[in-house]
Amino acid sequence: MTATTIVLDPLMTESQAAAMVRLCEDFGDYRLYATEKSESTFASELAQRYDAAVNYVRSGGRFGRKERPKTLALRTNYFRESYAYGDERFAPGIDELLFHEALLGAARTLYDRPVIEPAIAYANILLPGQELAVHTDVPEFRGANRKLFPQWLMVVMHHSGLFDQWRMPIATGVSYFARDGEQAPGGELAYFPDGPEGGVQVLAATHNSAIVLDTDTVFHGVDRVGVEAAEPPALSEANVVHHDGDGRWSLRSYRGSDEVLETYGWGDLRFSISWKAYCFADEAERTAWHDHADDLAFDFILDRLRADLDARGILAADAELADAELAILLIDTYEHYPAPVPST
Repeated sequence: MTATTIVLDPLMTESQAAAMVRLCEDFGDYRLYATEKSESTFASELAQRYDAAVNYVRSGGRFGRKERPKTLALRTNYFRESYAYGDERFAPGIDELLFHEALLGAARTLYDRPVIEPAIAYANILLPGQELAVHTDVPEFRGANRKLFPQWLMVVMHHSGLFDQWRMPIATGVSYFARDGEQAPGGELAYFPDGPEGGVQVLAATHNSAIVLDTDTVFHGVDRVGVEAAEPPALSEANVVHHDGDGRWSLRSYRGSDEVLETYGWGDLRFSISWKAYCFADEAERTAWHDHADDLAFDFILDRLRADLDARGILAADAELADAELAILLIDTYEHYPAPVPST
């Protein structure tokens, strides 16, 4: 079954879209996404999205490009910051987007669920030569989310189908903004509405537009920003992208540093805000979530996954395995990515 996708173009009024550009610039510093952590220590040596990163290096991305693993790793190490999470606000003015009626209406349509609760807004910035590996987003379940447990585990849980009764249906709106509409070439959204075995569709990153879909289920990625031959910047964990004023950006050694490694204009970057909202069938279902009724526990999650591995004849229930080895086995068992198709 083809997944529902809803394109909103334009998304906001011109003045509202301009306010989102100012919000992005006023936020200041953007850190690398790879620095995000969860509270869990399970298989802590693995990156939060180890699953998507390893598939990207193995496959060479959706075009199967043959590059050194180090170069591929640099291409997908992009910058992210949260603007809103639950009741917390980190960017003044983000409620203009968070509660925008066009997004709320699209979310109601997506799952045919009338009660929508916006919860998350975060920004992604990609530099020339960077791209976003094909992946599915981090889902959420009652009692299990990206702050508590490893992100790769949340993805495994959804793809396994073993935890559907606890899953929180989430609508995602990917929106695009740029000063004076000036956005880098490339950086299109590539998505697979017919599943990993189906064909790809491509959406241009047009200023003041958005697409709403179930990104927890639909595989998607971002094509390379800039020209085909663009080399990604060499990055270290402390690097930040900083807005310098007048629409100019700089890559800096660390937050608060005056050392400028590279400079950019809006026309060099790909900027987006991802909006996420919980979708409930009724108020009773929302109340059950807020009251933490029937929450999942970590041990229950691992026990159910291991029991399924045993039933499949993959790993005996009493087999001893290091946490990281078990994590990799779970990823390889349940996550099946679209095959790369070399460009012609």
